[in-house]
Amino acid sequence: MTVIGAQHVTRGHIDEYLRYLANQGRTGTTRARKLVSIHMFFTYLVKEGVILHSPASTVKRPRKERKPKHILRPDEFRRIVAAARGNPRDYALLQLLAQTGIRVSEVIAIRLPELDLEYKTLTIHGKGSKERIIPLEKKALHALQSYLAVRPKTSDQHLFLNYQGKGLSIGGVRKMVEKYVKRAGITKKISCHSLHYTCATNRSALGIIAFCLRTPLKHEPTRSSKKYMPIGREELRKLMEFTSL
Repeated sequence: MTVIGAQHVTRGHIDEYLRYLANQGRTGTTRARKLVSIHMFFTYLVKEGVILHSPASTVKRPRKERKPKHILRPDEFRRIVAAARGNPRDYALLQLLAQTGIRVSEVIAIRLPELDLEYKTLTIHGKGSKERIIPLEKKALHALQSYLAVRPKTSDQHLFLNYQGKGLSIGGVRKMVEKYVKRAGITKKISCHSLHYTCATNRSALGIIAFCLRTPLKHEPTRSSKKYMPIGREELRKLMEFTSL
């Protein structure tokens, strides 16, 4: 049927158009965006009384392709870390990202009082103001101690500082990771999230889901919560060391 006006467009026409786009190599994301525009157009026509029903209302939204997740092999991670060995801050930050699996937004928010060298733990503030305590394994702990020895004296309480003595930004961490990935000669696309995903994959492969152990702190003092650690935290620390990259 020849389409003369909007009132002649059917669901079949829209489905055919989406198939055409797919055959042209357009991604699911692109096709979904096109469908949204079509849906908005026909919704407007219904509102204006030009047509009674939208032919796009029952069209299934194309699936968006999942972006491939790039992870690091142990030797690739070691090359990245080796490239940062001359910079205590960057070396400690990379070790922390890869060994704990915390996100960049969490690592830049860490303040000095949240790092407990006595109990070898780190308090992380996640989404929704949720707190969790993460045990630190030897590599990350030693790297942090070396960084603290040369950390600039400043009133800023952020653990990781930029060259102006202020807390690092997400963009700053991303650039840092990109720099050392390039220096390590790694050509695959590696981001900060890749370090998070690498850690998660490494732990889950051995059934260690507890590396993201959540310890509800409620309104109890942080020191008290650390003093009475639940049984299993030391075992968890040993597992993290055993499976570290």
